[in-house]
Amino acid sequence: MSDFFNQISRRKFIVTAGASAGAVFLKGCLGNPPETTTGGNTPSAPTATTVANISPEQAPEVTTVKLGYIPIVESAPLIIAKEKGFFAKYGMTGVELAKQASWGAARDNVEIGSAGGGIDGGQWQMPMPHLITEGLITKGNQKIPMYVLCQLITHGNGIAIANKHQGSGISLKLAGAKSVFSKLKSSPTPFTAAFTFPHVNQDLWIRYWLAAGGLDPDADVKLLTVPAAQTVANMKTGTMDAFSTGDPWPYRIVTDKIGYMAALTAEIWKNHPEEYLAMRADWVDQNPKATKAILKGIMEAQQWLDNFDNRKEAASILSGRNYFNLNSPEILAEPFQGKYDMGDGRKIDDKSMAAYYWKDEKGSVSYPYQSHDLWFITENVRWGFLPKDYITNGAAKAKELIKKVNREDIWKEAAKEAGIASADIPTSTSRGVEEFFDGAKFDPENPEAYLKSLAIKKVSV
Repeated sequence: MSDFFNQISRRKFIVTAGASAGAVFLKGCLGNPPETTTGGNTPSAPTATTVANISPEQAPEVTTVKLGYIPIVESAPLIIAKEKGFFAKYGMTGVELAKQASWGAARDNVEIGSAGGGIDGGQWQMPMPHLITEGLITKGNQKIPMYVLCQLITHGNGIAIANKHQGSGISLKLAGAKSVFSKLKSSPTPFTAAFTFPHVNQDLWIRYWLAAGGLDPDADVKLLTVPAAQTVANMKTGTMDAFSTGDPWPYRIVTDKIGYMAALTAEIWKNHPEEYLAMRADWVDQNPKATKAILKGIMEAQQWLDNFDNRKEAASILSGRNYFNLNSPEILAEPFQGKYDMGDGRKIDDKSMAAYYWKDEKGSVSYPYQSHDLWFITENVRWGFLPKDYITNGAAKAKELIKKVNREDIWKEAAKEAGIASADIPTSTSRGVEEFFDGAKFDPENPEAYLKSLAIKKVSV
């Protein structure tokens, strides 16, 4: 099974992910060194919430935990729960947030755990927790069981294109731009696109977008795994054509006249699953009450974030030196309201396209639907990253893995203890059929039919 992940050697990935010495770093990039932050990063520290009256039955076994995060909007619930006192409210007074230099660093740190100087869990692209559990992306293919506990966000990502391609037709729909890619394919400098970790969200978004436009991401373009700091620098110098990115980068790319946004992921798949909270299974098993306390704090932060009146304050907190280290909160404030200058003359002013943390048009954002886990695994099968047997026989193998990793039952327990309205607690582990911008539909009851419907894929179905 691990042979599928040896297509990109670990050594090559580490060298690529760490190749920052020659890069031009911009503030707020993913190349920032790991930090442990305990708050106080804003000019006026936010007022902490009153500590809840915690019953002995719900009191956490421990009050400390170390959670990793990457400085993009997906991490907002962790940061807000810390800064607004929501973790402390439920007894988790010693939560440490550790900024990760890259997704590879986050993986390495969760392998060793906080006892070894790493982390207990944190923010993850999908399906990283499943791949770590299976030992597919770990040192020596060691299996490190992980639990997915909640979804952190929907939206907040997009596909950035270098300014040199302005007017070429490279946009959400690529039908009119195929000749551009064809011409570059036969040149010494093929169209080069980057993402921050292979086989997960940002890789999958750019692959889906290209394939929906009739382009084979493995044959018609050059795809690279590169830290965000390096991709931005390379785009600025003209050596990178595109990359899959999350807020605050779209605003920065456009205002700095580095490039434009071809598409938001909200346009590719409205109300799509994005990044998740996942933790080492051994930590959760040893500390079930503390795990639920963490979830309660995050749920409260997600609800706070979905009040758009709070988003100016949220932008100020997140942009602070200890977190995203941005020059101005405005880099986050406008996208938080669903306002995007796409940089090619197109402007979006639509709150339904903004990032959401608690609820969106389709219902719960926070609840970790197992059907979404299945889509991420199915896309890994689509591109040859996982063997086909994960989705044959009714996806029995994938579903077995998902049931082991996805702990939606813990989410429900925490929600009930926190007094969440029953209407906001999903009753099904499936959100049902999902539809994409190109008309493709994913029915979690039949992932093989979804793969058969896709013209461009590496797997034979």
